[in-house]
Amino acid sequence: MTNKSEVETRSLMQRMEAVKQEITRHLEDGVIPFWLKGIDTEYGGYLTCFDENGVPTEDTDKYIVTQTRMIWGMSRFYREYPENKELLLAARQGVEFYIKHFWDTEYGGWFWKTNRKGELLDDGKVTYGQSFSIYALAEYTHATGDPIGQEYAEKTFDLMQKYCTDTVRGGYYENLERDWQVSSPGFHAGDRKSLDIHMHIMEAFTTLALVSKKEIHRRKLKESIEIILRYMVNAEIGCGLNQFDLDFKPIPAINIRRTWNAERETGEVIDEPMDTTSYGHNVELAWLLSYAGEVLNNKEEYLEITKKLVDHALRYGVDLEIGGVYRDGPHVGEPLVKDKEWWQNCESLVGFLNAFQQSGDEKYLNTFENLWDFCKENFINHEVGEWYQLLDKNGNILVSDLGNPWKAVYHTGRALLESKLRLERLVKSLI
Repeated sequence: MTNKSEVETRSLMQRMEAVKQEITRHLEDGVIPFWLKGIDTEYGGYLTCFDENGVPTEDTDKYIVTQTRMIWGMSRFYREYPENKELLLAARQGVEFYIKHFWDTEYGGWFWKTNRKGELLDDGKVTYGQSFSIYALAEYTHATGDPIGQEYAEKTFDLMQKYCTDTVRGGYYENLERDWQVSSPGFHAGDRKSLDIHMHIMEAFTTLALVSKKEIHRRKLKESIEIILRYMVNAEIGCGLNQFDLDFKPIPAINIRRTWNAERETGEVIDEPMDTTSYGHNVELAWLLSYAGEVLNNKEEYLEITKKLVDHALRYGVDLEIGGVYRDGPHVGEPLVKDKEWWQNCESLVGFLNAFQQSGDEKYLNTFENLWDFCKENFINHEVGEWYQLLDKNGNILVSDLGNPWKAVYHTGRALLESKLRLERLVKSLI
């Protein structure tokens, strides 16, 4: 960008400023107000199930995934908008409900699911859920200064090291029972590991290390990155793998208990288990890895692999004709699942903008802008303020939920906030 003429620089600034304003409006006038109405004023915590018109549904059960993601979102937004005390209150009451009803006072750790009142429905200990607890509670302390979040985040971290870690082969188990016994094989996933869980562990440890500044948290963050890069990413091709046996041998992916694909309507499916890759997941991994590098003061180390991950998605996963990001495909070749889900497209916004920040190559900015245009036209219910869950290849709505037990503020709100902040920095750098 340094070799551009004054006219070219001004044009680039205007492009980025225009998108920034659209994204900021959607965040501040759409997504944040929409999810503030998810506070359960009767019992505490959050209601996350809304139909296509933003009307609450009868599904009021509360899951670890969306309760923690709502805590994270309200906390992160409060850190950005500290004048908005409604966000602070929303985060605080969410933490109070969560600790009261999800924390296992006998064995430690967090349950998977309660009903609306907080009565236990599923006492499983899922590493995915434990990691989001760390992510949310560390962010809560970061945003508010309330030490209770960091206290429970560190307790959870310690329990994960004790019970969830595979001390023989490395990495972390997927599903465990209430007493921390590893779950049975197959559908209960006691015999496999996944990139998904390890990526979110990295994400959680990044925030915990940032907040606590403790060496053990930094060390385990580095370790989680090493596991991912050594076993879970094909560095030559530039894509993430999916599921593995306990020795990290890649195996065909299956739907497993307490995961998004097993519990929600997700459109097209691949009939035979195979080792596919998720384009949106890869781009999400790229920008989260870049951020982890920043926290570790080592952001240059991961530039090569993050570029490969983004370039793979750009080559195979971006719909250059209609717009949007496809869901899944083989490591090399045309995508197999061509419908378009909200979260992959959200994370791809951040990932392609992050790639532009790192390289200055405008192909990534162009992809970001085209992706935003597709999302703006097809995913967003502008009257209500949130995104539909799933579209077909052509942008037609397949699943119209604006919120469900797995879909809350996390992907949409984070993508918008990250994009807003990155565009602000990019524009400022050109002034």
